[in-house]
Amino acid sequence: MGGARELAAFAHTLRRIRRERDLSQRALAGAAGLAEKHVSEIERANREPKLTTILKLAKGLGVPAGELIAEVAARLQGDTD
Repeated sequence: MGGARELAAFAHTLRRIRRERDLSQRALAGAAGLAEKHVSEIERANREPKLTTILKLAKGLGVPAGELIAEVAARLQGDTD
């Protein structure tokens, strides 16, 4: 994915969307087929997610993976909060 800036943008976007959908990390992890600790580490930008993990997270959130990545890209360009 890239460096610290990209990981932080992904982490922020993932956390924001998860909270908007009123999901706990545990609920998202269950829906995505991941360990809760794995989701936590990604949201803290301590772990770089693989493509397959990003796809699982998007599915668990109920959003298209492309939309998730587009929001991260927009954040990196300064287009979002």
